[in-house]
Amino acid sequence: MERDLRVLFFVEGYTDIRFVVGLSSICRLVVAVPSRPYVESGLKQRLAQSSASLRVDEINGGRVGFQLRSFVYLWQRARDFDVILSQEALRGSLNANVIGALQRVPVVMSMGSSPVESFRCRRIRRQINWAKAVLGETVIWTLLRINGRLAARCLGIGPYLRDVAARFCPRTQIGLHHGVDTDYFRPADHAERAELRRKLDLPVEKFMIFCSSRISHEKDPETVLKAAALARTRGLDAVLINLGGGYKEFLHLAGQLHLPEAGSWVLGRPAAHPMTELADYFRAADVLAQASLAEGLGFSPLEALACGTPVVATAVGGMAVQLKGYARLTPLRDPEAMAEQFLWVRANPDQARAQALQGREFVIREWNRQKAFVDLLSVLETVVRKEQVADKRKRNGN
Repeated sequence: MERDLRVLFFVEGYTDIRFVVGLSSICRLVVAVPSRPYVESGLKQRLAQSSASLRVDEINGGRVGFQLRSFVYLWQRARDFDVILSQEALRGSLNANVIGALQRVPVVMSMGSSPVESFRCRRIRRQINWAKAVLGETVIWTLLRINGRLAARCLGIGPYLRDVAARFCPRTQIGLHHGVDTDYFRPADHAERAELRRKLDLPVEKFMIFCSSRISHEKDPETVLKAAALARTRGLDAVLINLGGGYKEFLHLAGQLHLPEAGSWVLGRPAAHPMTELADYFRAADVLAQASLAEGLGFSPLEALACGTPVVATAVGGMAVQLKGYARLTPLRDPEAMAEQFLWVRANPDQARAQALQGREFVIREWNRQKAFVDLLSVLETVVRKEQVADKRKRNGN
């Protein structure tokens, strides 16, 4: 694939190596990223070990410092690119959109979460008081409306976020972000699952519940932990493993909840490399569990389905839209319902597996990685052509 398009990927926080590597394959890429998250997330090390062709510009500073320095950076560099791809639709995208409008460089925003719904989870968890909740939501809506008016295009990751983004940006369509590599995330038979568990030093004979989501205010690990504990009291010989940067918090939370003998069945490990290590955990598991208070999409359930691994998830946000018919969906904050679904999967392994394999066909059809980046390139090229036509008309006085 020719990589003629000059793209600046502008990131205000954390991002995924799978997206960066895929993006680098379709364009001449520069990534502008805040220094601290770039290092802390392991992205810097992972990119150094990859064969991706790109340049990374690190921008120093905390929230305010990054906002100011990134504005200067964008002002100085924006015209070096055909298009700016900005992650999310808040303060970072404000800089990108303002500079893009002033220098006539089109900006495409990619939105992977619902900002207002995610922020409201802080109030649900009593992390902020009423006044901060009102002020914060007002600021978020203001940023969304400004960015929605200025952006050349907004990509909501999946149909649910497409509809959320359409409320403030009329030029919105579905994006697939990094999609799912369905050759890498692939099913394993019973014998292969046992071998994978031995390789990963996981219990071979236990019912393995995999919880791969990070620990953050919009996630609901409490429900997964309580559900697993309930299922164990009803005879399910289960272990629950969390994989991620917050695995120590997950283990601590299990202790705080005073779950019976949690130390013997709640496991945690650091994040696995998503392109070389992660799939084996999905393939080794009996079920993936994902509970959330708010969820824009949830790639973990899609990756589990691609592996033919049954999914039990909260019917909220993008998961309710995308997973219906392919996963066992449960009400919000309902450990009892989630425990019942764990028991159902254990009692009906063939039926659960068949449902998950139907989900794999859905993922191959709608979310495969190749389609994700072909579609993204088409969007970027379209907005660049549109801007070029507008510039030509302006020069000709039309």
